[in-house]
Amino acid sequence: MTTPAAQTAPQPTESEGAQRRPSTLLSDVSIIIGGQGGDGTLTVVDLLGRYFRKRGLYVYTSRNVLSRIRGGHADASVRACRAPRASIKSKAELLLAFDQESIEIAKPELDADALVLFDSSVFKADFPNVLGFPFATLAGGQVGQPIYKNTAAYGAISVLMGFDEALTRQVIEERFKRRGAEALQKNLKALEIGRKAALENAAAIDRWSIADGEAHDLILMTGNQAAALGFVVGGGRFFAGYPITPATEIMEYLMRYFPSFHGVVRQGEDELASINMVIGAAYAGARAITSTSGPGLSLMTEGIGHAATAELGIVVVDCQRVGPSTGEPTRHEQSDLAHLAHLGHGEYPKFILSPGSVEDCFYLAADALNLAEKWRLPVILLLDQALSQNAATGPALDLDRVTVARPRHLTPEQLAHLETFKYYELTASGLSPFVPPGTPGVTSQVTGNEHDEWGHVSVNPVNRAKMMQKRMGKLVQARDDLPGPRYFGPADARVGLIGFGSTSGPILEALDWLEQEGIPAKYYQARTLFPVPEATLAPFLDSVDTAFVVEHNFTGQFARLIREEMPAYHAKLRSILKYDGFSFRAPELVEPVREAVHGTKR
Repeated sequence: MTTPAAQTAPQPTESEGAQRRPSTLLSDVSIIIGGQGGDGTLTVVDLLGRYFRKRGLYVYTSRNVLSRIRGGHADASVRACRAPRASIKSKAELLLAFDQESIEIAKPELDADALVLFDSSVFKADFPNVLGFPFATLAGGQVGQPIYKNTAAYGAISVLMGFDEALTRQVIEERFKRRGAEALQKNLKALEIGRKAALENAAAIDRWSIADGEAHDLILMTGNQAAALGFVVGGGRFFAGYPITPATEIMEYLMRYFPSFHGVVRQGEDELASINMVIGAAYAGARAITSTSGPGLSLMTEGIGHAATAELGIVVVDCQRVGPSTGEPTRHEQSDLAHLAHLGHGEYPKFILSPGSVEDCFYLAADALNLAEKWRLPVILLLDQALSQNAATGPALDLDRVTVARPRHLTPEQLAHLETFKYYELTASGLSPFVPPGTPGVTSQVTGNEHDEWGHVSVNPVNRAKMMQKRMGKLVQARDDLPGPRYFGPADARVGLIGFGSTSGPILEALDWLEQEGIPAKYYQARTLFPVPEATLAPFLDSVDTAFVVEHNFTGQFARLIREEMPAYHAKLRSILKYDGFSFRAPELVEPVREAVHGTKR
């Protein structure tokens, strides 16, 4: 529903022959843009997001596109709010439709009083509350290319919502200046075409106005971009990967950032080559990363096991999508967790970290590098499509919070005092010393076969037991190093929610809804998923009567992991699951909690 901060009733004025109407001041607004792939829906969302951020509002964007370059339905949405929100609003106030299909698809997502703004040069809209402008015809005739209809539509929306004219223009200048003077001038012209068309229509002028926010120092970015920056700041210097949705942007961003820091990016011929290049870089002493999604992860699985047995620290980013097989490459899901927790054949240690926000992607990416290098094992940074590709506002990244720790690299002075160097030395902590190959006076053998302390292949049963205990013991020894959870909500609440990844945004909004209904609830945001964080989960579960585990998969994979490791809490756990390829909205979480607490539905 529309969330009015106040109602304003300005005196009627004239603007180019159109009489102004009283506007509704919005403090929480959602806009959907729909059309065919190639219509520029994501561009409009990006422009609106930039404008709202300049107004000091919290911004969250989402996308719904097909896995093709052009054609097929595509839509995206932007939400701007005075309160911090990182979730899709349950109902939108405005739909910008470039084709009829967009209206049919968006109907369930629209508020009862929503307006449909449509391109009348393409189709005639059939909807109760519509406003049409011939965006494609106007842009094609006056700019020379119909594609500029998206910028013209942005101009019309700026009039509908009473945008500041100077800020509206500034957004275009910042967005397109890198594309050269010609592209910038054409977009500025398209902007004015859209504004003029709207200003000539009385129903379009200042239908709404947007409340200013107080969050003026925020940045707007995606999780993929934040993770890439975290790898740069955290000392990552080698990346190898193969393009795959929704992970490709990490490679693209690192191609932009790494060269300035003497980093190397390599696109392998496939995921098999990529994981092996990362293993080689880690052996050479570099902080090495790859990123992929479900199908690519399947191909990398053997290599990840090799890295664990060889005790080489690597970081693998898994940007989850709908599976199995090709599944739905551009849709959202969290169904890789069970695979990752039991990754590959045999048994070996790995850590699975899960950022819950764009900001968290940055810091946990840097933490993953430290953990991988210190404990010499694979660290999985688990993202999901919504977190990877949706943009959200957050605080400026604090570089002083990032520490690059390399405790196990032996110095020449330390090496001089060693009688022997054992690459897999058995120690109480499970940590063995490290020197890169080629270090004068030191030789070592590294292998994925079972081996002794020197790296020599061994099938001795006593040695096998010791090496297994050494490797698997890291899951216990490293617990204090692993990222802890974050807690939200009143400490004395008897209803708990547990989630990870992008479910955090909808859960936090649901807490506010539940509070308004008199149902106090609190949230445990898991940032380490494996090993299961029993030390912090147990006190949380002890403090509640019921805990709802919120996940985007069919089988409740995180809930099942918790039950495996913590069977005493089986009766307290309930699952709230969604697996249709789309993110949770707050009402989808509030309803099952309300039903459990009160035994009623609305």
